[in-house]
This record gives sequence, structure tokens and C-alpha cells, in this order.
Amino acid sequence: MSHDHSHSHRHDHAEGRDYERLVGRAFVLIVAFMVVEVVGGLLANSLTLLADAGHMFLDASALGFSWYALRLSRRGNDHNLSYGYHRYQVLATFINGLTLFAMIVWIVVEAIERLQSPAEMQPLPALAVAVIGLLVNIVAFRWLHQGHDNATVRSALWHVIGDMLGSGAAIVAALTVYLTGWTYADPLLALVIVVILGRGAWRLVRDSSHILLEGVPEDVDLHEIREALASRVPGVREVRHLHAWALTAERPLLTLHATVDEGKALGGVVTHIKRVLTEEFGIDHSTIQVEHGPCPDE
Repeated sequence: MSHDHSHSHRHDHAEGRDYERLVGRAFVLIVAFMVVEVVGGLLANSLTLLADAGHMFLDASALGFSWYALRLSRRGNDHNLSYGYHRYQVLATFINGLTLFAMIVWIVVEAIERLQSPAEMQPLPALAVAVIGLLVNIVAFRWLHQGHDNATVRSALWHVIGDMLGSGAAIVAALTVYLTGWTYADPLLALVIVVILGRGAWRLVRDSSHILLEGVPEDVDLHEIREALASRVPGVREVRHLHAWALTAERPLLTLHATVDEGKALGGVVTHIKRVLTEEFGIDHSTIQVEHGPCPDE
């Protein structure tokens, strides 16, 4: 293993531990507040707060799952998972996206029921708990935002954004009921939140399923790579069987076959190809097969 490669491996490890710590802290904070919200919701007879506590429970589960996935992904590879445990992060993101959709359905059903028969609530206790909830979520959001370049942390962040919107809606609803007695404010605001959450959930599910289906990473252009290798690496006549996929959004992988001119030393060509892939395309994990004659796989 080169010094450069071991350095990047150590950097990945340290970064993974940072992400894990951020998500872990947010998890503890959200769980603690969830207990406060359940008690507050029962005392104030506020369906908004109880609904938001259910929402918090889902988010706490999502954060716990994200934390565990980040922890697992720091393990090395073994005979069972030769690429290591990085994909657990993608799986966590995918499941988080699905739970967000489940939560959206639940909020819609709840809102429709409340539009049909508005429930009585104690606005002031509900307002107090909702304000604390908003502050707690802002703290969790600021922590998680430090790691927003990681897809797993980003999926946890979307859950917290949903919570912030929920707390904001609960504040507005409690104030509206307190000042005007108009009980429809709460379910109507819940439906606005659903639209915002829906967009985030769709993005999480779309991006993570693309990775799970071995799709070509978003910022990798196979045509561009093929052209670059054929024009910039002396001796490369043709590039075929070019495949790119990703372990996680941050870890692209690539395999290819290259047909090389007869007089060229194959080892030098491989080194040159790898250098172009790393320096120009940011792909530092590639498997290259080079041959002088026709491709043996055809």
C-alpha cells in the first residue's frame, strides 16, 4: 500500500468517526426531547404535539440507524463483504427515505381527519413545548450540517428539517388557536410540511437506489473518460468494457479493458491510466485489464 493511499485511508477513517459522532449527538438530543414532547402532548391534550412526538420517534430511529451504519462502515473488509461495510450507509439512506414517505402518509391521514373533526387543545402548554422543540432541532440541525457532504448524514439531516418544520407548524398552530380559536390552522400547516418533506424523501430514495442498482455516479462521464484515456495515454488504441459504479456517493469505482500497441510495456500503460483517472476524474480505485491483441472476454 502506498503512503498516499494509507494516508487517504486514515483520513476516511477519521472523517467517518466525525460523522458518527455528529449523528450520535443528534440522536441523544432528539430522544431526550421526544420524551418531553410525549408528556407535554398528553398534558396539553395536543394532537399536534403527540403527532410530532411520533414524528420524532421515526426521526430518532432514522438517526440511530444512520449512526449504526456509519459505525459499521468503518470496519475493514472481510471474507464476507470484500468491499467492506460502506454500503450500509447507502442502505440506511434508502430506508430513511422510505420512512420519511411513511411519515408523510401518516401526516396526510391525520390532517384529513382533523379537517373533518377539529380537536380541542390547550394552546399555551403546546406552544411552550413546540418552542423548546424548535430550539432542540436547530441545535441538531447545526451539528448535522457540518457533515452534510456525506449522504447518510444528509438523510438524517432531512429528518431533522422535517422536525423543524413540524415544530414551526406546532408553534403557529398553537398561536392561531390561542389568538383566534381557529382549529383548522394545524392540519392545513401539516399539509404544507408534507410537500417540503416529500421533495427531500424523493431525492434520498432516488439517489440511494441509483447507487444500490450500481448506476454510474452522477459526476462520472464514461464517454469523457474513454476519450481522455485514448487521447492522453500513449499506446492505448481502444478502451472497452468500461464500467463505473459507487460504494457510497463519495467512493466511485471503475473497471476497464484497454487494447495497447504491440511495442508498449503494459505495466507503464496501467500506471499512466490510473494517474489520469485519479488526477482528472477523482477515481482512485480502479481495476485495469490491458492486452496487446483482441480482448479475451469477447
